[in-house]
Amino acid sequence: MNGYEFYVDASRCIGCQSCVGACAECGTHRGKSMIHLDFIDRRNTIATAPMVCMHCEDPTCAQVCPADAIKRGEDGVVRSALKARCIGCSNCVLACPFGVPKMYADEELMMKCDMCYDRTSAGLRPMCATVCPSQALLYMKPSEAPRRRERPVNLFRFGDQVVKTRVHVMLPADAPELTMDAADYTWSGDV
Repeated sequence: MNGYEFYVDASRCIGCQSCVGACAECGTHRGKSMIHLDFIDRRNTIATAPMVCMHCEDPTCAQVCPADAIKRGEDGVVRSALKARCIGCSNCVLACPFGVPKMYADEELMMKCDMCYDRTSAGLRPMCATVCPSQALLYMKPSEAPRRRERPVNLFRFGDQVVKTRVHVMLPADAPELTMDAADYTWSGDV
């Protein structure tokens, strides 16, 4: 759908897993869900966040594919690996900074959210966005997006690497970008 954008607002996620079930019903996934629900801090909270493919402007998964099986279309959608080309090496799984691709060893195929390409290319919304009761997942024109305290961001920083995506994540108004640095999460031994 031309002019439509995908928005993820984790602060609105209620953990119902409607998106997970709906994704499994999408015809291109062969009954497998390509969206997963992350538990943010399972020990201390019930907070969850839906995780879809971010459809990077320069997808790392495609860059590391030795078989050239992963393609990004002109519309910005990064598709699952082409079955005829995928060799099941898992390079894409390891390279994705968002942890999205899934390797299905029994099929020797990487599959991931493709924004329900069979639906969006026909003018329909992705399955997950059609069933989300809390509007944690939205697929609409930017002018139609509800006005909230948060603002959409599609720039993510992983150390020195900046990743621009087609999918927008809703962040607090004062957060310029989402920054993730592995060094912030590694044990230094100085305790």
